[in-house]
Parts: sequence; C-alpha cells; structure tokens
Amino acid sequence: MTNEWIDITQPLTKQIAEWPGDTPFSYEVTVTKEQSGSVNIGKLTMSTHIGTHTDAPFHYDNDGLRILDLPIDLYIGRACVVDVTGVACVSRKHLEPIDFEGAQRILLKTGSHPIPHKFPEKFTVIGEDVGPLLKERGVRLIGVDTPSVDAETSKELVAHHSLYRNNIIIIENLVLESLKPGQYELIALPLALEEADGSPVRAVVRRWQS
Repeated sequence: MTNEWIDITQPLTKQIAEWPGDTPFSYEVTVTKEQSGSVNIGKLTMSTHIGTHTDAPFHYDNDGLRILDLPIDLYIGRACVVDVTGVACVSRKHLEPIDFEGAQRILLKTGSHPIPHKFPEKFTVIGEDVGPLLKERGVRLIGVDTPSVDAETSKELVAHHSLYRNNIIIIENLVLESLKPGQYELIALPLALEEADGSPVRAVVRRWQS
C-alpha cells in the first residue's frame, strides 16, 4: 500500500479571501508568447500572509527574525495532527492530555475556516498558555487551519508573542479537513525571501512511518 502525499495548501486563486484590508491575490500574464516570440511571463501581486503561509517573528516584532533567519528544518519532519474542532480558544487543558509522541510540529484541526474564499466572522484562536506547554514538549512549530492564531480584532497578539517567547514558529491557513488525528511527515517550505515578515508555503503531509 502506497503512502501518498496529501496537499494541505490553500490554492492561490483570485477567489481566495485576504485578511480584511490586506493585499488580495492576483496573477496575470504580462507578456504573452505572441508578444515575446517564445514564452508567457506572469506577475504575482499578493500579501505574504494570504493563503497557507508562515509568519516570521518580524511580522509582529520589529526586532524579530526574518524568513531567511529561520532554520529550514523547522518546516520538514514529524508532525502530530490534533483535532480540536468546536473549541473557541485552544488552551493548555485541551492539549495537555494528548501524547504528541515526540513530534516537534503540531497541526491543530479546528474546522473553523472551512471556506477559503470567504473570510470567517469568527475562528478558533490559541490561548497564551499553549506556548509554554509546547516548549515543555519540545515542539518547535504550530500549524493551524485558521487565518491567525489570534482573533482578527486583536492588537496585543498574545498568542503570537507567547509562541515566539517559547521559540515556536507559526503556519496559518492549512487545509486539514481530510486528515485524521495522528502522526504525519510534514514538508511546508517557505520561499527564500530576503527581509520578509512571512512567506507562502506549499504544505504536504503523509502518514508517518516509523
């Protein structure tokens, strides 16, 4: 039986919802094959935080690390998918009973952002006490299927800052609806963007084989 890769990335299309007030996604062919005589050439316009993406700490901390400062192995390796569907704010009490089995990456399936082309009125957020627990367990990265680990209206960004204090990097807007809880291998590489506060990622998983 093959252990196939599963794409857990939101496709970047003209219909995808951006964070309110942020730059929407667009792609256009600016030079056609007929014009150039050989090739089509496209242009992207987008935010670094649209679709499935990772936050560099500089996103919320002027002194924080940029994308190219982050070790690439953060985004490759064993990940534990945890189902927290129906929880409004994930706290330590929700995750403490769960055995991550040594995984350094945790993907939280909340089910609160099911339609990528519509920005959700409300979505599951992460509590300030999650960061210390994940650090205790040796976790280095958290992924969520929501636009942010903090509420849209938050200015303090307590979850972002708590996770960063505990050396945990964030991936947002994953597509986890097809995944069952358990152990997976994750690859979710960001682009090598100089000075960037974030980057789109192409995230894929397959069942972990020990």
